[in-house]
Amino acid sequence: MTLVFLTSGTALCSASANALNMIMEPEHDAKMSRTRNRPLVRGYIGKKGALAFAAVAGAIGVGSLYYGVNPTVSFLGAFNIFLYAGIYTPLKRISVLNTWVGAVVGGIPPLMGWAAAAGQTATGNGGWQELLLSPDSIGGWLLAAFLYAWQFPHFNALSWTIRDEYKHAGYRMLAWVNPRMNGRVAFRYALLSFPICGALWWFEITDTGFLFTSSVVNAWIVREAWKFWRADGYKGSARGLFWAGVWHLPVVMVLAMAHKQGLWEGVWQRLNGETPEDDDIWAGEEELAVLRDPRLPGSLKPIASADS
Repeated sequence: MTLVFLTSGTALCSASANALNMIMEPEHDAKMSRTRNRPLVRGYIGKKGALAFAAVAGAIGVGSLYYGVNPTVSFLGAFNIFLYAGIYTPLKRISVLNTWVGAVVGGIPPLMGWAAAAGQTATGNGGWQELLLSPDSIGGWLLAAFLYAWQFPHFNALSWTIRDEYKHAGYRMLAWVNPRMNGRVAFRYALLSFPICGALWWFEITDTGFLFTSSVVNAWIVREAWKFWRADGYKGSARGLFWAGVWHLPVVMVLAMAHKQGLWEGVWQRLNGETPEDDDIWAGEEELAVLRDPRLPGSLKPIASADS
């Protein structure tokens, strides 16, 4: 049930943030081909109705994360709504730094997922310090860092293809404010995929094989980002980088799951009729619980003390 609450709650928080975003800029969205068919632009719903939807979705989403997952994940969901609608959206018309803020928004969901899973196995009180600041939380931060870095080559390529529309709508994006920097930023953040994936191995989140398989995919997006930078987005380089980004993220995430530390050792042990170490631990606890059940014949009884 935790997964159900996590996915539905996160989706509702995302819906709330996007609705608030649309409420704030329908006249500007009307100037761009990718946003001119949004419900508020087309008049399918008014601002009051959209605001009511955003409020209900946000309340249910944050509440679901609080009661169905844990308070830490709930706070991250609420914070992301604020960050997206309250900071990123108005910043788009003020500074190119909006892209960096938007990248933080995109990096928080994997951290929410990690904190949700950590809450199920917490050995302490399950507070935010344990879920976000303990040594075991490094995997969540690395996944968030990967999502953060991935967004720059992907979005910078996307925004370059419609840079004139962003300019016409008044959104300050690097693609038209500083096209050369747009390419450099895409390339630099594509390079970060190597050390981030390396850190996932170093901290034993994934096995050694992930170093090699992820490097192949990372090399692809770095190559496309290099071409995008050197060609200033022309000669099909923007489209090449965009599609590399579309595949890069899911492929690396699947590889990380396939190379989870200890996964294949456990599979091999089961194929050979052995019991993985973790299974021994849990089986032992379950067996003791059964043996201590006073309702069952032959159960273990507490030994009376000499004073009784």
